[in-house]
Amino acid sequence: MSVLWTASEAARATGGKALGAWQASNVSIDSRSVEPGAIFIALQGARDGHEYVAEALAKGAAAAMVTRVPPRLADNAPLLIVEDTQAGLENLARAARARVDAVVLGVTGSVGKTGTKEMLRTALGNQGRVHAAERSLNNHLGVPLTLARMPRDTGYAVLEIGMNHPGEIAPLARLARLDVAVITAVAPVHLAAFANVDEIARAKAEIFDGLKPGGGAVINRDTETFGILRRAAAAAGARILTFGASADSGFRCRSIRVDGNATTVEASAGGAGLKFRLGAPGRHLAFNALAVLAAVDAAGADATKAARALARWRVPPGRGSRFRVHPVPGNSGWIEVVDESYNANPTSMGAAFDVLAMSTPTGGRRIAILGDMLELGRDEIALHAGLARHPAMGGIDVVHTVGSLMRALHAELPDDRSGEWFESAEALADRVAGLLDIGDVAMVKGSAATGLGRVVEAILALDSHPRDGIET
Repeated sequence: MSVLWTASEAARATGGKALGAWQASNVSIDSRSVEPGAIFIALQGARDGHEYVAEALAKGAAAAMVTRVPPRLADNAPLLIVEDTQAGLENLARAARARVDAVVLGVTGSVGKTGTKEMLRTALGNQGRVHAAERSLNNHLGVPLTLARMPRDTGYAVLEIGMNHPGEIAPLARLARLDVAVITAVAPVHLAAFANVDEIARAKAEIFDGLKPGGGAVINRDTETFGILRRAAAAAGARILTFGASADSGFRCRSIRVDGNATTVEASAGGAGLKFRLGAPGRHLAFNALAVLAAVDAAGADATKAARALARWRVPPGRGSRFRVHPVPGNSGWIEVVDESYNANPTSMGAAFDVLAMSTPTGGRRIAILGDMLELGRDEIALHAGLARHPAMGGIDVVHTVGSLMRALHAELPDDRSGEWFESAEALADRVAGLLDIGDVAMVKGSAATGLGRVVEAILALDSHPRDGIET
């Protein structure tokens, strides 16, 4: 692998002292998954990373960033000694950003961040080397880690920037020195930390604090808080690009057709017609794609090429990926699983209901398995109960629920749609074989902390064939 950091470069970047003349090809903050050749950064959080330095070096780490020399190390152990390892990580990120001639794009929003980030990776993939965050590395550790890992020859870097509280996005955006900033949508998420959606919009608009003057600000024209976002972008000196269904959207959606396992979109941009296809079903995905094309345009890349590339995009794991499970040996019939287990809020729940309601079971039922939506604040019970009134609920046959908050939805559902309520994901996972039949389409969705990933695993374990993994 190519050299990402030499000992002398890392020392200059961090103001630290390097012991040994090592070279590193990666950066890691987790001793469990550290790869040979990486710098292991001994962060001090709930557990002190210095306790795992010896383990990381034994696994082949090129060096360890520490504030002190841990015990049980060889005298010639390769180290980078700094005053503070969190600051050291951020300084590596800052130096990596300064040394590349790349267009850096940042994505935030209440919903759709990871999917939009992955769409950008695909859309720009044939126009230059793309470096993008792995999984959902979007917090005070994930953003600097992604930057510190950025190869020297990066053409486009795509960062996901998240938050749970006010003031978290701005420092990350400033660290990244963004050329393009995207806000996918503003929705009632993390209301435990905010009084209302306007406050959430102002927190999301902090991304413009890190936007270079004249950089591109991509904003959802349809959101009710558009005015807040537009004013913040204008105050940052941004070039504003809009997307949505509104007539005055710069990237305007004119029609969406969800056909089986794909979505066809007809749009217009700057007066020119634009038609493209996404390799996954969902009306909400069409609007994420328009945000992507606006961001590509703001980055100075070719939006037409990007639109063609989106046909290769697939949803990330846990965010709508699909699998077929053949539970009966010798029987070609299957259960289709839609894995939405990574996260949930009222907006993303509604989008998932829309997709499930449009699914076509092979003789079975449309089944929703729903877990608690967390961090919704004082209205959390009402927001759960209100899901029963979503228009797409009419197209769902059975709803099974998990968790204390989802009990409110369970109570609101009509008898012909109400399935079983379970206290925990583990309890449902133990019973899931009896809840599903061949021909069903089962969508599993909830906040990650509810553990519905275990339910998905339990369904997949019913497979009597090698798993298709069909991202259908």
